[in-house]
Amino acid sequence: MTEDPRVLMMRYVDGDAEAFRELYRLLAPRLLGYLLRMTRDRARADDLLQQTFFKVHRARAAYVRGADPVPWMYAIAHRTFLDDVRARKRGAGVTDTGDVPEVAAVITGASAVADAEQAPVDPELAQAALRALDTLPPQQREAVVLTKLDGKSFAEAAEIAGTTAGAMKVRAHRGYVALRKALGGTS
Repeated sequence: MTEDPRVLMMRYVDGDAEAFRELYRLLAPRLLGYLLRMTRDRARADDLLQQTFFKVHRARAAYVRGADPVPWMYAIAHRTFLDDVRARKRGAGVTDTGDVPEVAAVITGASAVADAEQAPVDPELAQAALRALDTLPPQQREAVVLTKLDGKSFAEAAEIAGTTAGAMKVRAHRGYVALRKALGGTS
């Protein structure tokens, strides 16, 4: 039987290693899904997930007892992703074709992540959508990923991103408009 993440987190903070294993089993798939959608690279998402849980472990004393640990962990995953993006930008090279490596991987399909539960999607449209998503400013991209791909409410997405629900709505709306334009739709 799965326990409430709050209870598991409080038990973990109190030193119960089994509670951490349960918390990981319960939340790792959700956090991995988020990181996969943000990176579109399984190995990178797996690495970021491990870094996230390492940071959770190190920051467990800062956890506010009784608070829902899920948004807190998403926020840690989000910051871990942003740190990784910044580090990659500092050290990013360019491929032989002149593309930034992440964009080249998306175009060739090398890092496309398919969800087996979804109906087949036109591969050309999927690639175009991924390329369009890459063109969005980071805050808009995050808003689209959290609200449309992860199915979070604006309030949940805002808590993860460390902003207000209103700001998240604006970012998401602007992202949707930009995606429609990039994909040849009307704004």
